[in-house]
Amino acid sequence: MFDYIKYLTAAVMTLIAVWRFPAVRYADAHRRALWGGYAGFAVALWLYTPAVMDAVDRIPVVDLSALLRHFASTAAIIAALTYVATSYGKSSETVVPRHVAVSRRIARASYGTGAIGVILLTVLFFTVVDRDKPSQNFLIDHAGQWGVAVYMTVFYFFPLITTAVCGYQWTRAARRVEDTSMRVGLGLMGISMWMGLTHTLARIAILWAAVAFPLNPSTVRLLVDVTAIWMNLLFLIVAVGASIPTTRAAAARWRTWRTLYSTYPLWFDLVDAFPGTSLYPPGRRLAELRHIRVPIDVRLDRWTQDIADACEKLRYYAPRDLMFAAEDITAAHPDPEPAAEAYWIKAALQAADSSQANPYATAPLREKPFVDTESESAWLARVSTAYSHITTDQARELLLHSIEVESEPGS
Repeated sequence: MFDYIKYLTAAVMTLIAVWRFPAVRYADAHRRALWGGYAGFAVALWLYTPAVMDAVDRIPVVDLSALLRHFASTAAIIAALTYVATSYGKSSETVVPRHVAVSRRIARASYGTGAIGVILLTVLFFTVVDRDKPSQNFLIDHAGQWGVAVYMTVFYFFPLITTAVCGYQWTRAARRVEDTSMRVGLGLMGISMWMGLTHTLARIAILWAAVAFPLNPSTVRLLVDVTAIWMNLLFLIVAVGASIPTTRAAAARWRTWRTLYSTYPLWFDLVDAFPGTSLYPPGRRLAELRHIRVPIDVRLDRWTQDIADACEKLRYYAPRDLMFAAEDITAAHPDPEPAAEAYWIKAALQAADSSQANPYATAPLREKPFVDTESESAWLARVSTAYSHITTDQARELLLHSIEVESEPGS
């Protein structure tokens, strides 16, 4: 059962690292550092799983998996310190709060200290750690050995400092932030760091107690297993806390993607009818939606502008009474206003295919009280949905009817 928890924790942390991977390309330095922390801890947690440990232990270096996970953990810890130091306060501030200044100093020192620590861990691992035979559990099998106690104390120095700094910063930030999801997320991450501090102190105490007072192997196993479960629990809390503030962003991204998907038929036909309206030739729907050359919100803004520009050009082809005719035939439609605009566009596109531009444009489309791109794109998605259900024959019939009305005497 405990092995399943290890796999679950490693898998969850890996998913978080994959989810936040775009930060490596698009985000600023402190979000890249946060991703580095998640990625490092994901590697370390996988090195705790039996399958990965067995694979690494085939390399002819006894207990190499333990050394590698300590390296990965140290790298993740340094990344976490960098994230905390660069997240709160600006370098241009005249008066820097003491807790921010202290965090920055610790983060700056962590690189040199981390390099020294890795070298020291390597030296201790190959000199004072008794590695005559492979261990199933590094701490349990080496309990009571002073060399392992020294080695692990050096390693635990880094999480000891990091959990204290991160716990203080995230708990303090959680009390001050106004956004509810951010407050809950930071609060959970702060709790997980205080749990990490407790875990680190408990592990150090177990190691040195086993050296000073010979403990029963079953007692050592119980204590190590309890602290291991505690560690996996805190990582799951970190994952939940990190995910909560991003759920709103993820939901907004999903809504944007759905809006792009719905708007595509309208956008494609318009930019295809008027080459040069879009910055690049339109592609197929899936190709347009999966490319990453432009962030998704920027693409939606461009599509909205492309549609507006193309509709402006359509005014020189549409008959004068086309909108009135479109409104008449959509009066009974479940969503009449977007449907009328969709009919106008579909019919005007046919007019553009079969005639020359008029010297005078028809009246612009009805004014809509848009306050931002999001509301305008939501409207265009409704128009595009209606547009997709209009047949060529229906649009042609509307176009001919409006032309006939316009040509009647007195019109």
